[in-house]
Amino acid sequence: MTLALLSKISFADYVNALFLVYFVMILINVLLSFVPRVPYYPWLRAVLDFITESTNPYLNVFRRMTRPIGAGGMAFDVAPILAIIVLILAQGIIVGAILR
Repeated sequence: MTLALLSKISFADYVNALFLVYFVMILINVLLSFVPRVPYYPWLRAVLDFITESTNPYLNVFRRMTRPIGAGGMAFDVAPILAIIVLILAQGIIVGAILR
């Protein structure tokens, strides 16, 4: 009985950590949008491409539903905010369901 409970808690912690990693990757993607060019280092380019390619499909779902606020080059993209809110809600629901 306790082994099953321990494995359920461990699995919930693992899923919770995956959500946290994806949350951080979205934040890094947002911060990278403010940097015009990153100097070329093959290892850095590979990491940044991985982050961008991993988070953009999820962010593009929200970008299709919203428009940037503002005009010209100073537009504010609200899609990452909505994506993070939905991610936090999904995290609470999924981790809560695992622990039940």
